[in-house]
Amino acid sequence: MKSQKSSEERPTRPRGRPRAFDEDKAVYAAAQLFWQHGYDGTSISELTAAMGITTQSLYSAFGSKAELYQRSLISYRENSGGGLPAALALPNAVDAMVGVMENAARQFTRRGLPHGCMISTGCLQVSAEHTELAEHLRGIRRTGRRSVEDRLRRGVAEGDLRPDIDVPSLARYVQVMAQGIAVQATDGASTAALRAVVKQASITVEAARAD
Repeated sequence: MKSQKSSEERPTRPRGRPRAFDEDKAVYAAAQLFWQHGYDGTSISELTAAMGITTQSLYSAFGSKAELYQRSLISYRENSGGGLPAALALPNAVDAMVGVMENAARQFTRRGLPHGCMISTGCLQVSAEHTELAEHLRGIRRTGRRSVEDRLRRGVAEGDLRPDIDVPSLARYVQVMAQGIAVQATDGASTAALRAVVKQASITVEAARAD
């Protein structure tokens, strides 16, 4: 006997009719729900209500809830989570690392948006049965950490940082701080409280500055 997919994952793909909704706006609305409630905490009925479409239209346009989630991650990164490149572009590597953490404190506590980070906390909100989604999120986080490592190595080469620093460990430290800020923001910590944490963490980062 063949197993059946749940109603939330079963794709039905009627063909031939043009879509009567703005996909980008619909995906943005879905991203807000996933960001606030997580993958498992967001139902198809909640998604269709927020997106203003029918269940049939959702499956026809996106294939499945999981595929919609991946599209939502792209929307989130384009519209709400894009502070990392700007911070890493700061001319001094120490300032860039502090900027990553400062950006997290500001970005993850903005008014009118869910608090926290959809990518940082995604692993806490995807159940074990959705291992592909969990791995996708881990891949995004690994890419972010590699970007931080690359900026630190450039800082060593340019003389911003001491040549004896442990680049992978410092990169992971900065990422741990940013992810911790995301969790604290989700729990209701204020921007001011999180910036005070960044001030403390900056002492560790400053210790890597070249004499």
